[in-house]
Amino acid sequence: MPEPITDPDDSRIADYRALTDVELRTRWEPPHGLFIAEGELVLRRAVRAGYAPRSFLVDAKRVDQLAGVDTAGAPVYAATQDVLCRATGFHVHRGVLASFHRRPLPAATDVLAAARRVAILEDVNNHTNLGAIFRGAAALGIDGVLLSPSSADPLYRRSVRVSMGEVFAVPYATLAPWPDALAGVRAAGFAVLALTPAAGAVPIQRLSAGHRVRPALLLGAEGTGLSPAALAASDVRVAIPMRRQVDSLNVAAAAAVAFWELGRED
Repeated sequence: MPEPITDPDDSRIADYRALTDVELRTRWEPPHGLFIAEGELVLRRAVRAGYAPRSFLVDAKRVDQLAGVDTAGAPVYAATQDVLCRATGFHVHRGVLASFHRRPLPAATDVLAAARRVAILEDVNNHTNLGAIFRGAAALGIDGVLLSPSSADPLYRRSVRVSMGEVFAVPYATLAPWPDALAGVRAAGFAVLALTPAAGAVPIQRLSAGHRVRPALLLGAEGTGLSPAALAASDVRVAIPMRRQVDSLNVAAAAAVAFWELGRED
């Protein structure tokens, strides 16, 4: 039976406090080894991926959303929408939240060893873009994602939600030191492909067969793009041809187009 929560400051639901405060959550979640999943589909995918739940927090009127979920003995708390909103800082319209234990990240070398195609993200700090990139990676044949140390956390609630839980399906690791560790990607047999709208970049559909064997697609942050150091560390610069004088795409959209192109011969 769910345990009722009537006080938004109840210490039992401390994991869920102020979920819209990015700075606070960044200070709270990784040091405490947890992340938050929002929505029935996402939390079911987290359970299926083997993440161990710490607790569940549900709208008291929607407890049935947990039917069939293996809670692994973790407590289930139920509250009214008013209490949920005051505790979390937003209207929990999906009706269910869960707190999960994080797992140790694999080494970048392990991600590379198990992959044919990878994406490498430099300073991608927008959680919506990050989640969309992971969703595209899962759907379009990318086997792993490597993150520069200053990129956003894939397990931040918004990233997890936008990815529809696909952050649990695509292995990822931090690539450091940055950008020197790009040399290790090349040493593992990958061609580092820097996606950029800059003049002189090779249209991605015209990549050589050799560059397609084990591609590592390097993507930069929205607006600023790739740093000069990352561009210098790449094997080849590639571009998505544009029309109507559009200069670039949103990074998540560009990633999806490039992922499809790199995997279209499968």
